[in-house]
Amino acid sequence: MKKVKNYFAIAILFIATTTNAQINLPAGFAKATIVLYGGSALSGYVKENIKKSASIVFFNDSQNKKIIYDGNQISSIKINDDNYICVSGDFFKVISTGKITFVQKQSDASNKPSYNGNEPVFNNGTEGSIGDYFVYRNSKLNIINRKTIEAFINKDLADDIVATEKAKNLNGDVTKLKDAIDIYNKSTK
Repeated sequence: MKKVKNYFAIAILFIATTTNAQINLPAGFAKATIVLYGGSALSGYVKENIKKSASIVFFNDSQNKKIIYDGNQISSIKINDDNYICVSGDFFKVISTGKITFVQKQSDASNKPSYNGNEPVFNNGTEGSIGDYFVYRNSKLNIINRKTIEAFINKDLADDIVATEKAKNLNGDVTKLKDAIDIYNKSTK
């Protein structure tokens, strides 16, 4: 009987702690980990404004304040199960990672001002539009679209026959390229 009371007490304590943590979570925020360009990692909650303003609002319980970070300040971010990298102020959702990192553009930071003291500095952002696909390798983005997919397949996937065949059967549909890149990444580890 004493064990049952102990388990019951632990269960109530767990429920109370979990409920309290959920009450402190601001509405519209999701669990996230941010890696800033300096290398420091922050865990807390974010409200993403990625498509709207190429930024996120960060909140953690210990500081009890909200901080806005834009893509120029962030190296990478994980929101729930989604991973993003930031390049030239833009956010890119990571679709496949390995020797070839396949990403999709999620923001447009072009002409977004950042400030060096009182001086506004305008960001050129990255090429392409929101929704475009890219390969990110050696700190460079290469757009993959109907015009460039064939060259990508013949050059970058050429040393893996299975991945090349899979990609050639896509009929230029870039949205399905993930499967071929996954095959390539698994075989070239």
